[in-house]
Amino acid sequence: MSSDAPVPLPRTAVPLGITDPVEKARAELKATLAAIEVKANVPRRLSVKIDEAIDKARDFQRRSPALAAGAVILAAAAVGAAVWAFVRSYSR
Repeated sequence: MSSDAPVPLPRTAVPLGITDPVEKARAELKATLAAIEVKANVPRRLSVKIDEAIDKARDFQRRSPALAAGAVILAAAAVGAAVWAFVRSYSR
């Protein structure tokens, strides 16, 4: 099952076989800038993590809907208690 199709190169990798030093420096700079963009793009990274968490929550809800409903009720009670405690401490 070997394929002669080229393997796609990640944006943050430098292609092999570049002999020209100027082209190699450009490729390294391009890969470095792409790596910095990937690392520094916090909103995109956060969006990916949120999507993964949503997928996990949906899988959990499909596997055990009663536990998922209990978790939602427990979370709502915790948020309500936190708001109540904040308002009570603020009003005194």
